[in-house]
Amino acid sequence: MKFGIFYEHQMGRPWDNGGEYQLIQDALEQVEFADKLGIQYVWEVEHHFLEEYSHSSAPEVFLAACSQRTKNMRLGHGIILTSPKFNHPARTAERVAMLDLVSGGRVEFGSGESASEAELAGFGVNPLEKKEQWLEGLEVAVRCLAETPFTGVDGKYVQMPPRNVIPKPLQQPHPPLWVACSRRDTIITAAEKGMGALTFAFIDPEEAVNWVTEYERTFTERCVPVGFAVNPQVACVSPMMMHPDEDEAIRRGAEGSNFFGYSLGHFYVFGHHRPGKTDVWAEYTERRSGQGFDPEAIAAALESETLGAKQSAGDSTGLRGSVGTPAQVREYLKRFEEAGVDQVIFVLQAGRNKHEHIMESIELFGTEVFPEFLERDEAQVNAKAARLAPAIEAAMARKAAVYQPRDLGDYSFPALPKQWAAATGSKELEDQLQQFADDRAAGKRDPASQGITGA
Repeated sequence: MKFGIFYEHQMGRPWDNGGEYQLIQDALEQVEFADKLGIQYVWEVEHHFLEEYSHSSAPEVFLAACSQRTKNMRLGHGIILTSPKFNHPARTAERVAMLDLVSGGRVEFGSGESASEAELAGFGVNPLEKKEQWLEGLEVAVRCLAETPFTGVDGKYVQMPPRNVIPKPLQQPHPPLWVACSRRDTIITAAEKGMGALTFAFIDPEEAVNWVTEYERTFTERCVPVGFAVNPQVACVSPMMMHPDEDEAIRRGAEGSNFFGYSLGHFYVFGHHRPGKTDVWAEYTERRSGQGFDPEAIAAALESETLGAKQSAGDSTGLRGSVGTPAQVREYLKRFEEAGVDQVIFVLQAGRNKHEHIMESIELFGTEVFPEFLERDEAQVNAKAARLAPAIEAAMARKAAVYQPRDLGDYSFPALPKQWAAATGSKELEDQLQQFADDRAAGKRDPASQGITGA
């Protein structure tokens, strides 16, 4: 089983003018340190307008910075919003490919829909059509990455003529594909489409067994890949904060973990938001005691040494996950490993969790917990590859049966002045264009011809 770290870039109010700068600089330092310890993945979200919950609207920029401060770590888009109203598929492909080139082939391409009013309405995405838009945008983006040239599309949401979308990624035919999952139906979709499942629901290992089992059964029975390669993996997220003393780990990590859940709920479920004015952190701290989110209430409710995704606090629950001692976290993660999960992704940067505490947790994990999982990982990966080999072969055969690349024949497109010459039938303009081409080939620059290009 592999491990990653996950970033929303959370910022509970209030913050000063340098707050976002410091947040990003701290995150880059954390990523660089995690890479040195061998942690294999960093995942970065794309969100818009979700104040305090996520200040991460340009993940490709952050991941590009990470690529220059790391050597081995995989750089995960977790996720890109692929509805064409968020990101044109050609632009998605171009950014993914460029990141793959500057990182030496380390990109993971996760995609998703969004479910927040802030984002959907902000970009004019109809909630009733968001899944269709996600899928069409993803399909076109993957084709832009893999086809040379891209043969064009006349879809419901995307219309684009044939163009060779460049650059192409280092990883061929394209980086591994993932999709954000929080419910059973999206797990099934991930398996049907041959994508890795990024399960952003906080679940226990015993729940993960069912998700992994259902994923592999669906993948084996009816996968028709959306891409040109499959990525049959399941990853689970978990809050994380470690310290040799359990009470101190909870003190450091519980508040941030539960703000993560509360702020998510504010934008996705129960909140009413005034842009630039609503103070989500203040609302959280006011309500948390009554809801069992208070760190002291959480600590008082802990009677078992067995970690779970949540812990009881009166009649309510709060997030816990990998918050505890190295020994506790090790045993908790072993349960995910036994469940067949391919990767656990840690949420450390949450709420107002302190940079120094995050760095200490990364170090504790990297030195006291991670090594034994690394020792077992290669054998487990090989065993899974052998087990799924027939299913992968069948899935790719289904893909070959439905994917018929379009024959473009001698398709070409003229430059705009050539179009003008053809449309007007102007022999004079056509002669000027030919002379312009001859002059440029000879290294000449005729001032009289500059008006053709506007140069």
